[in-house]
Amino acid sequence: MLSPQEALDRAQDLVDRARKAGADAADAVFGASSSEGIQVRLGKLEDVERSESEHISLRVFLGKRSASIGSSDLSPQALDELAARAIAMAGAAPEDAFAGLAPDEMLTRGPWAELDLLDPAEPSPQELRAAAQEAEDAARAVAGITNSDGATASAGTGVFALCTSHGFAGAYGSTSHSISVSIVAGDGAAKQRDYAWRSAHHRSDLPPPAEIGTLAGRRAVARLEPGRMASGPMPVVFDPRVGGSLIGHLTGAISGSAIARRSSFLLDKLEEQIFAPGIVLVEEPHTPRGLRSRPFDGEGLATRPRHLVEDGRVTGWLLDSASARQLGLAPTGHAARGGGGAPGVSVGNLHLQPGAVTPAELMADIEDGVYITELIGSGVNGVTGDYSRGASGFRIVGGEIAGPIAEFTVAGNLLAMFASLTAANDLEWHRAINVPTLRIDGMTIAGE
Repeated sequence: MLSPQEALDRAQDLVDRARKAGADAADAVFGASSSEGIQVRLGKLEDVERSESEHISLRVFLGKRSASIGSSDLSPQALDELAARAIAMAGAAPEDAFAGLAPDEMLTRGPWAELDLLDPAEPSPQELRAAAQEAEDAARAVAGITNSDGATASAGTGVFALCTSHGFAGAYGSTSHSISVSIVAGDGAAKQRDYAWRSAHHRSDLPPPAEIGTLAGRRAVARLEPGRMASGPMPVVFDPRVGGSLIGHLTGAISGSAIARRSSFLLDKLEEQIFAPGIVLVEEPHTPRGLRSRPFDGEGLATRPRHLVEDGRVTGWLLDSASARQLGLAPTGHAARGGGGAPGVSVGNLHLQPGAVTPAELMADIEDGVYITELIGSGVNGVTGDYSRGASGFRIVGGEIAGPIAEFTVAGNLLAMFASLTAANDLEWHRAINVPTLRIDGMTIAGE
């Protein structure tokens, strides 16, 4: 694996080639990764995967015309051809009044926060197999488990580098470790499947594999013999492992591109009361070892902590440079770069600040409701906020979680859902979007 400096040198070299070939401005992104995963199933080795990749992408500007292109061939001849082709493409592209690199005066020069994203310990294939085996053994030991889809332990490392023709140069590396288990309970047509997984930059931040496996097994057994729900409006409680998806819909709606296209259900809602007073959504891109921590964004601007929602009100949009120009605002350090193309938008580590009551207290007054542990499908309209997804979970009867239920749909509108959202005090911290147990009243359940 290349060091961050070596990755940065490759990005800088491609920018130099583009400028030499006639580009008015350019930026290059270099990414490399390697990973290894070991899967076991029913106590036997099922699969071994090893992957390595390197990719470089180039974006060039000729005045207000631009083009992007990428390649995994990093030979000098290929890079010269890449630069020439990108410039030819830009020359044929239409003008875009909002195209361009990030504002010079907003570039971050470092030094950047130490994020501790690199774990120097690299597990051997034998250690990965042992971890996967331990996780599956623990899952299979749970009474009621009858089969397994397997357990996987993986480890990887990567590097990201960004260089621009107007003076930004930055790179950083990271490692990843994960363990996952998918397990089956019951027999015949009554079988139920569930899972558990954890991911972290440092292996020491993962819980014991047996803990992950036991959780998967208990979840699967708890789903056996599900009932059906009658249709109608009722309170809905979202388990933390699915509640974060609601925040994901929010961040998509406040992205600059959605606002600029006027295709967001939160259009014209800036600083209006969207959530109940007291609700706070915090972004922390500099959290040490955070899954979405990064020192700078995809255009070379500083990332920084902020409240995306303060006292129930959205505080601003998530802007890359192009959408910021279109809206007459300043970029916010949320640009993201993938394998190629123009920047998108992404956020750092998010958490919804917890409420004051326990999950049990949050549900105590619900005579008839549902507790959702799994969401299925993607029936969310980002323009209107209409929300409809398949779900499974448990009934809430008399303020307590009762038997499992499946094959129902939960529906509402995100504006109304956000307005009635209340949070428990059990905030979990091991995901990229961390939320406590969430309750939303007045949603519609479509069951039998």
